[in-house]
Amino acid sequence: MKIINLISLSALVILFTNSAFAEAKKYTIEPSHSHVTWQANHFGFSNQSGKFSEVEGAIVFDEKNPAKSSVEVTIKIASLATGLSKFDAHLKSADFFNLEKFTTAKFVSNKVTVTGKNKAKVAGDLTLMGITKPLTLDVTFNKSDINPLGKKETVGFSAKATITRSEFGIDYAVPDVSDKVNLIIETEANL
Repeated sequence: MKIINLISLSALVILFTNSAFAEAKKYTIEPSHSHVTWQANHFGFSNQSGKFSEVEGAIVFDEKNPAKSSVEVTIKIASLATGLSKFDAHLKSADFFNLEKFTTAKFVSNKVTVTGKNKAKVAGDLTLMGITKPLTLDVTFNKSDINPLGKKETVGFSAKATITRSEFGIDYAVPDVSDKVNLIIETEANL
């Protein structure tokens, strides 16, 4: 009788433990549909932009309790493109991103605060040019479903943030070229 009770108790513990952690799932960022776009004002005449198209990493997402979620992302600086090869070369030079010395940027979250329906602030650390500073993303959860093309469970997020580039040692032409840079992030990730 004691063996049957012990087996039943063990089964309940396993069931409870599995269900307690079943909601958080680890998704791999899908590089074909994830990118970071930046925008900065150029001498007050226009707002120039570019895109980092090589983004990789993982999102641990708990849809029922988003505060338990996390993200870790690496951005390859070489993937920066503006559509103008001469401008791209200047941005990758020592005046800006210094690609020869710093090949990646990285964001690692440390706190998710739900702010509304499908909205959250994701706080973490951004490392850029070898300097790490806190950054908070305003994130919108777009959707969770089976992707009709890849047939994989997929989640999608949009996010915005603003960084002060001089805090990361990128101070070329400040203040004529704005010190504040707006980031627009689109991400899909597969289970």
